[in-house]
Order: sequence, then structure tokens, then C-alpha cells
Amino acid sequence: MRILTLAAVLLASAAPAATHAQTAKVAPVLTTPEAKDAWTYARPAEARVTHVDLDLHIDFASKTISGVAVLDVAVAKGVKEIVLDTLDLTIAAVTDENHVKLAHMVGPKDPQLGSPLTIQLDGAKKIRIAYSASPGARALQWLTPAQTQSKTLPFLFSQGQAINNRSWIPTQDSPGIRQTWSATITVPDGFVPVMSAQMLDGATGELLPHQRRKFRFRMDNPVPPYLIAIAVGDLKFKEIGPRSGVWAEAGMIDAAVSEFADVEKMIDAAQALYGPYRWGRYDMLVLPPSFPYGGMENPNLTFFTPTIITGDKSNTDVLAHELAHSWSGNLVTNATWSDGWLNEGFTTYFENRIMEALYGKERAAIYSDLDYAGMLRDVKNAGGDSAPSTRLHGEPGDSAGQLDYLKGSTFLRTIEYAVGRERFDAYLRGYFDRHAFQPQTSAGFLADIRTHLIQGDKALEVQLQLDRWVYQPGVPSNAVQVKSDTLAKVDAQLAAFNAGGPASAIDTAGWQTQQWQRLLGGLPRQQSAARLAELDAALGLTQSQNAYVQSAWFDLAIANRYEPVVPALEEYLTRVGRNLLVTPLYRGLKAQGDWGTPIAQRIFEKAKPGYHPVTVGAVTRILEAR
Repeated sequence: MRILTLAAVLLASAAPAATHAQTAKVAPVLTTPEAKDAWTYARPAEARVTHVDLDLHIDFASKTISGVAVLDVAVAKGVKEIVLDTLDLTIAAVTDENHVKLAHMVGPKDPQLGSPLTIQLDGAKKIRIAYSASPGARALQWLTPAQTQSKTLPFLFSQGQAINNRSWIPTQDSPGIRQTWSATITVPDGFVPVMSAQMLDGATGELLPHQRRKFRFRMDNPVPPYLIAIAVGDLKFKEIGPRSGVWAEAGMIDAAVSEFADVEKMIDAAQALYGPYRWGRYDMLVLPPSFPYGGMENPNLTFFTPTIITGDKSNTDVLAHELAHSWSGNLVTNATWSDGWLNEGFTTYFENRIMEALYGKERAAIYSDLDYAGMLRDVKNAGGDSAPSTRLHGEPGDSAGQLDYLKGSTFLRTIEYAVGRERFDAYLRGYFDRHAFQPQTSAGFLADIRTHLIQGDKALEVQLQLDRWVYQPGVPSNAVQVKSDTLAKVDAQLAAFNAGGPASAIDTAGWQTQQWQRLLGGLPRQQSAARLAELDAALGLTQSQNAYVQSAWFDLAIANRYEPVVPALEEYLTRVGRNLLVTPLYRGLKAQGDWGTPIAQRIFEKAKPGYHPVTVGAVTRILEAR
């Protein structure tokens, strides 16, 4: 990929190392047209952030984070100002490292992007910003003790992806502007903060006056800013292996350790596939149920929803997925959100390879089969093969459904089948090495694969249809579908039921989440109340302890205005905050018009205080859509 000469100037002009973190290499910024990020105010070709040092205080009473961010900046010759991203931050002062005031201005606010913070540098290579975040900061959720598992202390956690961290950190909030970082976090005594970085003082920190404790963290590798993450609460730790362990509230930790017991084997399998794990430890944090995602691949400390802990390890694909992000996403990152598939498609493919290495080809085939069906469903729901939102490279945030994940992974699997696994694995391992700790674009990936894999083979170029996969909508004709024998048996039972057979004949003994998803997803959306009652009585769907099964069941029930599930649906939506599981239910209720919309509005008003701002925004958009 072309990097303008100015990038070298920026590297050379970085501030001298003052801490251990700053001795880490400075990642380049891509300057090709397709690498321009529409979701940042920053102008990194002129002036960019290379390191962030945070000194922050956590105040649960006011629900605020406040303190100081010191930014190391690299500035091109003749440039006099730097532009940062902020969202509802209160800026108290901006100075250089000698506390000399720097002129600055906060620009107009865009609802999505926030406000630019333009700072006159006056020769400064370090900027010191005193600030506080809003109690409603989009990245942060403040939970009351009642909303936690232990019910003892309040809880705080962040979710930075995609551009939420500008609501609590003033920096250049773009995945293409990688930064090293460090932090000092002060919390009330009795709380433990954890972050997506090396923990320097252990779980006790340093006791300060006035019943406060100070903890320090350091990330030496340059990372995209959305991967800076924090959680604070009544947290305990248990080791799993020499590189891994679990943070959670006390009542959840044993179940989490049991569910994640294979993590060390997963790390070994991943390294055998695509090279060394470069982040030191791989610890995990289990959050309260309001966490909006299945997992978030924050380096050194992946965040997980408790909904994946079902006691049978049937959802450890989520663990494999987040671990795989340590290569695809964290190590090599999409430069802009127009290319999110470079993170999620690669990771979904890699996740499947880890699952195959640990659990065999059939287990991997189950996930691949479901993903292929999900891809076709997402394309159909988007409007078909011509819908612009079915492209891999498109407008940022415009990809339909989970196509970044599903179409992206199918694309890579198609390449694997065309060139052979051994050859493709060698290519991917080299790809991660060549672009380690750097941003990437679709154009950059295509150039790389043509150079290092296709190598001028015109027949292979035609066979792979690379540009068709990346830049055109729909599913290309060469897409590889993997079929599962396990799911074929589910399909046979499904066909018998759909033909009029009794629900009691469906044998679910030993089923895991994916078999339930296949069954419930394959039922015709039109069902009589009697048929739904029969299903529920035979299979215990409403009372299932599996959050995935309940979500799929409620989705079917809503489509048929099946009143008996409404009380359980309300309990579910006020208990679970994971977007993947709850937003389809609100969408289904809204689609039911005069029956479903009032139910959705009533439940949302009750559930909203327990949702993360990301989920609140998603549901609000669903309910306000015309």
C-alpha cells in the first residue's frame, strides 16, 4: 500500500520517549484515498496522536470520569494545529507539557460524530487536556448494585467500537490512527478497575488518602483507539492457565472458568495456524447482562456477555472468535469502518479453523452451515443480490445484517478451497506478519493477495472473482457452502414437523445451541396458536435457560402475535441487553403494528435503564422508524 512521504515525516517527528510505553513502534497512517476515514475529524497526514496517557478518577455518585489526558503528537513541517474527536466532553484546560495554555476550540456537534477539538500547537509535542466525560457518555454504562450479579457495588464498563470512545477520551478516534497508551485509574476503595492492557499493580493497587485506590495500566503495542476499554466493579480473578484467567463478579466466576476451560488449547491452535500471540496474556472479563455484544476483543482482556455461559460449552465459538481477533482486527485492523469485513470476516473464518482444530470437522461444519444460511438470509432481507448494503466494501456502517462476518468468511473459505488449505494458511500467516500492528484497506488486501498468493496466475484470478466479492453486491457464483451432517438430521425432523408431524416426535436429546437455532429458524413464520402451544409444551421453549433459544422462540411467537409468551418476553427483554438477541425482538414487535408496537414501547420504557447506550440507540431507531 502506498504511504505518502509525509508519513515518514510524521514518524520522525514523534516526541522523544518519556515512558516505557512510548518506546513501542509508531504505526503508520495510510494516506491512499480509500483509507480516508469519514467518521473522524482528525487530519492525521498533518498532525496525529501517537500515544495517550490517562490519569482519571471514577466517580460513581456523579457517574463521571474526569482527569487528564496527555497526548504525544507527531506533526508535519509547517502544521500549526491538531484536530481531535470529542463527544460531550467538558474541556477544562488545554496546555503543553509545561502547563502553558494552548488556544483551542470545540466545534459544532454532529449527533453521530460529536465535535472536533482543534488545538493550536505552538510547537508543542505533548498536549495536556483536563476534562470530564458526561454522565451519559455513549461509551459508558453505569450500573446500580441491583443491576449486577453480586448486588453489592455499582459497576461501570465501556464499549468503544466503533466510535464511542471519543465520549470519554479526547483523541483521534479512528481505527487507522493506532496509538500506544497508558493509564492511572483512581477508584473508591473496594472497587477493582481492569483495562485492555497490562495491569501493573495487581488487583490491590495503591491505597491513597480518603479511601481511594490507584491502579496503573500500560499498552505497549499501538492499537486502534476503539480498543481502549475499562470496567470497574466488585471483580474477582481466577487463573485458567499460564497465559489466561477470568475476571468476573464472585457469583459468576466459577461458571465462567468452567465454560472457558479450553482457552489455552485455543491459543495453541491459533498460534499453530497463523503465528505467535503477540499480546502477552489473554484474560477474559464476564460483564453483567446489559453488555450489548457477545464479546469484545479488547487486547489482554476480552469482554464477554454472560449469555454465552450455558454450561455445555456450546457457545465457545464466541471465545474462539474474540481470540482470533488478536490477529485479525487487533493486529491488522481495518483503516476505516467501510472495511469492517477485514476484521470480522477474517475473524469468523479464523474462528472456524480454531473450532475445527479443537473439536473436529463436523463441529466446524455446523458453524459454517449456519453462517452460509445466515448470509443468504441477510442478503434476502437487505433486498436481494443487487442491494448496495450487501457489498463488503461500502459506506461505513451500512453492511446489512452480519454480512461483514458471514460474506467475509465465505469469501476466505472460497479462496481456501480454490488454492488448497496449506497454501492459503501459508499466505495468511505471512499476511499477518507483513501487516502486524498496521491499518489495512480492502484495496491493500487485494494488492497483497495478488502479490503473494495469485502471483500473476490469470486463471486463478478469474476463478477467485476477488473484485466481485469485495466491491459488488450479492453472493458470487463461486461461493463455497459447507454442509453439516448434524444439521441435516435436524432438517429431517424439521421437515417432518412442517409436514404436520407432532412436536413430541422431535428428539432434542443432547442438542446444543446451534441445533436449536436451526430448528427454530427453519419453522415457517406462519403458525397457528395451537401449533405454537404444542411446540412450547413439547420442547419447553419459553422456560429455556438458553438465551439464544429463547430469543429465536420469541421471534417466532411475535411473528404470530402469540399472547401467552408476552410476560416471559418482557422478563427476558428486561434481563438481557445483548443486541444480537434483543433487537430482532423489538424489530419483530414493531412489524406487528397496532399489536406489537405498544408492547415494544411499554417494555422498552421499563428495560431502557438497564441497557447500554449502544442498545438504547439501536432500539430507539427501530421504534422511531416509519
